[in-house]
Amino acid sequence: MPRRFQPRTSPAENLRAFLHRLPWKFFLLVPALALVAVPAYYFGARAGQKVFPAMTGYFYSLSGPPSSPTPTPYPAFAAVLPQVGSLLYTVQQGDSCDEILTYQMRMADAGTVFAAADPVTIQALSAATGQNCNNLQPGLVVSLSPQYPLVALGGLVLSVTPTGPQQALPTPLINIASQQQTGVDCTSGCWLVVQVAQGVQIHLYVETALPVMKGSWVWAHAALARKHINGFSNYPYADPAASLNGMSMHACDLQVDNAYDNNGLTCDQLTPNNIDNDGGAWLFGVAGPSGLGHWGYPLRLPPNTQVLLWLTVNASGQLSYHKGNPVYRYNAATHLYVRM
Repeated sequence: MPRRFQPRTSPAENLRAFLHRLPWKFFLLVPALALVAVPAYYFGARAGQKVFPAMTGYFYSLSGPPSSPTPTPYPAFAAVLPQVGSLLYTVQQGDSCDEILTYQMRMADAGTVFAAADPVTIQALSAATGQNCNNLQPGLVVSLSPQYPLVALGGLVLSVTPTGPQQALPTPLINIASQQQTGVDCTSGCWLVVQVAQGVQIHLYVETALPVMKGSWVWAHAALARKHINGFSNYPYADPAASLNGMSMHACDLQVDNAYDNNGLTCDQLTPNNIDNDGGAWLFGVAGPSGLGHWGYPLRLPPNTQVLLWLTVNASGQLSYHKGNPVYRYNAATHLYVRM
């Protein structure tokens, strides 16, 4: 019997036969899948490049050692420091030293602090005013100083020395490289060495439940050291020749880092003073964000302006500046304060 040969098919014929076997819906499905798959692959690849490294870093940080906290930057040191000084007043008909202090300096206890029966106090007042208080004449110019003055300061704590029993207190981190720091218990009092400017340090006494540590930044109103007069323990005036550098002061209205001490000493609790009787206190300060600007007083003054202002005390002993309170600007040429 003769052999029968099957004719060979070409590749093109094979492809056409294969395509004829496919259902027509397949040709609709392929373009739809392509439209979905290509964008999905593109966005999935890009997301994977971000997600996988992030997840790797996350699990690595969980298993690794704790990272150091990011330090909080310190405020800038003040470029200019508060300046102790006085102002001038021309004596009017019928004035006495006590009356001038009462009405010009708001010193309600002038007649008690400078007692006529105590020649030591009258002599000290005459020396402070530059005129004989027993023989004032109209037209004379007297020098007036703020009684029991306060100063507004902020600075870096260099050391903390407790004065009473204490225990270690945990404290929030600020400018600290280590993970855990311990604050000092100053509820019974501490002496701080505080740097308030380049090359200027003060000794600040605080009583606070806030933990204080080396490296903290403190803000405070503080009672300026008063001039020492023999036999006159409550002499009310600061020594204009004394330097802030190395001065010892007691703090009130204290803030440590970002925490204000709501239960701390108010300035009328410092002794001696007559803040409650006077209805306020005199404050030396410097305008600007590193000075009085921290306390939010509504003052519009050029930065670094040295001022003397009157703060009003409320029933809780808190001091604040009210619009209309006296403000004086320091004149470096005359070394006096002038009304603004």
